[in-house]
Amino acid sequence: MIKVLLVEDSAIAKILLTRLINSTTEMMVVGTASSGVEGLELIPKLRPDVICTDLHMPKMDGLQFTSEVMTNYPTPILVISASVQVEDTRNVFLLLQAGAVDIFPKPRAGLSNEYDAIKSELVNRIKVLSGVKVFRRSKSSLNSVSLKDKDVKESDITPVIRKNKDIIPVINSSFSTSVIKIITIGSSTGGPQALLELLTNLPSNFPVPIVCIQHISEGFLQGLLDWLSYNCALKFRIAQPSEIPQPGVVYFPPEKHHLELDHQGRFFPTSSPPLAGHRPSVTVTFQAIAKFYRNRAIGVLLTGMGRDGADGLLDLYKAGSLTIAQDENTSVVFGMPKEAITLGAAEKILPIQEIAPLLLQKVGIPYFRS
Repeated sequence: MIKVLLVEDSAIAKILLTRLINSTTEMMVVGTASSGVEGLELIPKLRPDVICTDLHMPKMDGLQFTSEVMTNYPTPILVISASVQVEDTRNVFLLLQAGAVDIFPKPRAGLSNEYDAIKSELVNRIKVLSGVKVFRRSKSSLNSVSLKDKDVKESDITPVIRKNKDIIPVINSSFSTSVIKIITIGSSTGGPQALLELLTNLPSNFPVPIVCIQHISEGFLQGLLDWLSYNCALKFRIAQPSEIPQPGVVYFPPEKHHLELDHQGRFFPTSSPPLAGHRPSVTVTFQAIAKFYRNRAIGVLLTGMGRDGADGLLDLYKAGSLTIAQDENTSVVFGMPKEAITLGAAEKILPIQEIAPLLLQKVGIPYFRS
């Protein structure tokens, strides 16, 4: 039985959500609270498997509550709120940055039949979260240090300090001869947080382009790009047809499109059918990169549910590219990386904190451990 703690200040929403969750045979609400303060008091007593919380509440809102939970009682958090709609992307990514695993828009009108309509999807989200691994966060880590607006020159020997201060990349002039011409990254559940961890540690003049495929709900892509752009030094944009990938830019496919390459290596977004339920598909892009770049690419498969990207990473490996899978201990959901590892597609299996230093090294930017 999955134990759920519900933190919600609306009496009506609390009744409807409790009824919905308790109507299943797999989970039950073991406690309710009307504010983050009350919720924090209940966690050590109830030891819930999943916490569902509203965003706007008296005394302590959902954002502060999430931060406190991840600092003191790491538990998978699903934010259920009317303020995490498509137009509220800033709220969404602040909550993810604070440690929430997933976001679920609350029915706008709050009617009973609206809650009945979301039952299946909400129950499924809670079931997924019950198997998620989360990590304790220090208060300082929630206010991540980034390289925003810092352009690291080739002649600059001043170290760029990572936020955990154990790895220090140093720029030199050697990276212009790197054989690596592109990096491609795939991710799903837990991916925004993993991308933030990885990409904040790359300088603005990173010498090769990066292509990212992140499974994300329709309408939230631009918010993801804005959030990453605010925290990272790199440039972020949606890939345009016939555009040539440029160094120091992170590209994402347009919503509801796969991202491929034409015979000249230019972006070629397509609306061909989803692959195994995904469009964009990580595997589609990995295969396109493998076909054009062969051994001049690096493929990275991060946290995510399912197996999208596993076959594509294998194609990159067979083409001679360096392939990396995020390890189990730092993956929110060890699905996609595990499938790739099982196939023998991952040349290296690394914790998320070690992926950026390796990328820096492979493009000719050495680093040393302090």
